[in-house]
Amino acid sequence: MSITQSSSRTAPIPARPSVREHGARRARLGLVLLLGSLSAFGALTIDMYVPAMPSMAQQLATDASAVQATLTVFVIGLALGQVLAGPLSDAWGRRAPLLIGLGIYVIGSLGCALAPSVEWLIAARLIQSLGAATGTVLARAIARDLHSGTAMTRFLSTLMLVNGLAPVLAPVLGAQLLTWASWRAVFGVLVGIGTLLLLAVIAFLPESLPAHRRRPARTDAVLSGFGRLLADADLRRHVLAAALMFSAVFVYISGSAFVLQDLHGLSALEFGLVFGANGLGIVIAGWVNGRIVGRWASEATLLRGSLLVAAIGGLAVTACAFLRAPLPLLLVALFVTVSMLGPVLADATSLALAEHGDSAGTASSLQGMLQFLLAALAAWITSQLGTGPGIMGAAMTACVLLALLPLLVADLRRRRRCGPGSADARCRRG
Repeated sequence: MSITQSSSRTAPIPARPSVREHGARRARLGLVLLLGSLSAFGALTIDMYVPAMPSMAQQLATDASAVQATLTVFVIGLALGQVLAGPLSDAWGRRAPLLIGLGIYVIGSLGCALAPSVEWLIAARLIQSLGAATGTVLARAIARDLHSGTAMTRFLSTLMLVNGLAPVLAPVLGAQLLTWASWRAVFGVLVGIGTLLLLAVIAFLPESLPAHRRRPARTDAVLSGFGRLLADADLRRHVLAAALMFSAVFVYISGSAFVLQDLHGLSALEFGLVFGANGLGIVIAGWVNGRIVGRWASEATLLRGSLLVAAIGGLAVTACAFLRAPLPLLLVALFVTVSMLGPVLADATSLALAEHGDSAGTASSLQGMLQFLLAALAAWITSQLGTGPGIMGAAMTACVLLALLPLLVADLRRRRRCGPGSADARCRRG
């Protein structure tokens, strides 16, 4: 229904446009909260039970390495689950795989809560991880369905604000639960969270991939899609950057409970607060990245700068360990390194998916698979070398430098190949 003017003096009535704008803002906020929660699924499921790892080893009559195996298995399951969920979502749409995955997650979480032994717990964690993988991979794919270019980077940076709340709130909540209940209550809460997200997706998340943009789910088509993506050198570099930065933070996640609680004597609650502060750093850095990208700096520039800051922080962690620096200095160094996860994931993901909107699910699954497989490998290697802060810092630094090196090499080659004002599209890509 249109609004007409009765005379030239009558001003247009702005009520209906303002209502639509308000509704659009509210819908966008709801989408950000839901997709951010889904993308944080893996981190939430990891971080909430990290403060309980020492007590789990005692109550299940096992050692620290066996409890750490529940973390490693979870990460491997996240990688494998994304390989399945991503291509299937390109063929079936995003909603169906997401709903199936959330149901699997709830079942796996219930199995963890009831686990009578560490072997049972490891098996249930694998089931749980396969379900959690769908939220992690499909949140990125849906973001790519809806946005492109700098708009996608800003949207991903906004998701990191919600995503970053997981490491802020999860360990604190886990530590609080441990003050009056056993570690099993942590997984009981995860059952509830998974159920709420399942209901939210059913009620509020529409399909983002129309039928005409879907791709066949045949094995040969899926393998061809992965091959085409792997042939893109820019995608490989940016996927590797995201994966290795995540690996550096995962080394911290898997070892920090033993370093800060066992070696430095922090309580479960104090450790949760430290862990949460580092998560807050991810939120702040992601927010800043979203505000300045496209205005003051490009995604490529911010990605390299964030990795450089993370490398300096990792070196500082190592130096603090070998110089036996006071605990506050170690915590500051960890904060600097971990905080850079927010901008690195947003910028690297945007650059990786930029040219692959037609296969966003497969591209997202490739990033997720590499991200979690490398993280599991890095955590396993670090655990074999020891649980000291020096080893943890050196491993974090190595991961960040390995992420930064291919980008710097590509920059040098690009400068040699491209002169000022070059029309070659490859010269303009990050």
